[in-house]
Amino acid sequence: MTTLFPHAYVLNVVADDQPGIVAAVTRAVGQRGGNIDACSQTVVCGYFTLIMVVSFPETIAPDMLAEAVRGQPQSGFQVVVRPFGPAAEEPPGGTVERFVLTAFGRDKPGIVLRFTQFLARKGINILDLYAQRQGDDFIQIGQLEIPVALDLASLQAELELIAQQEGFTAKLQHENIFVATNQLRLPHPVER
Repeated sequence: MTTLFPHAYVLNVVADDQPGIVAAVTRAVGQRGGNIDACSQTVVCGYFTLIMVVSFPETIAPDMLAEAVRGQPQSGFQVVVRPFGPAAEEPPGGTVERFVLTAFGRDKPGIVLRFTQFLARKGINILDLYAQRQGDDFIQIGQLEIPVALDLASLQAELELIAQQEGFTAKLQHENIFVATNQLRLPHPVER
């Protein structure tokens, strides 16, 4: 990833969820002439988390940037800032394709560990992970980067075996298929 300005940082904020956190963080960056090059934000059970790559035309001390974010009108931000170093162009496992893994079943301790350990042993990178307990059930959805060298049929069979042992159902789909089959179908606009 190429940033707009040469001096780039990874900025991470954790806080109790409330309106205006993203505005406060972006204000702190903007007041220092910075740019937001990438970001991801979510709320889990009332806790807000944000990770950004931000860049500036001039260098800024990470501690000073963190303090500027903490000094915004909202309070209680936990902030970590570190220099950004662009990731390697090609992942360590070679060329990858994106897939989505869904797994659901009765909740029990260790289920996330079981699946994520398996993925790590296979050299599969988790880009995004959503998991939540709903009543007695547990669902997890992961966006994965799978090396093209792996045999997908064997991988799917191994995932299904793990799921069966845990009383879960697991499905691995190419990202394009997942998006196409789970897209919200909106009616065509009516011409006037």
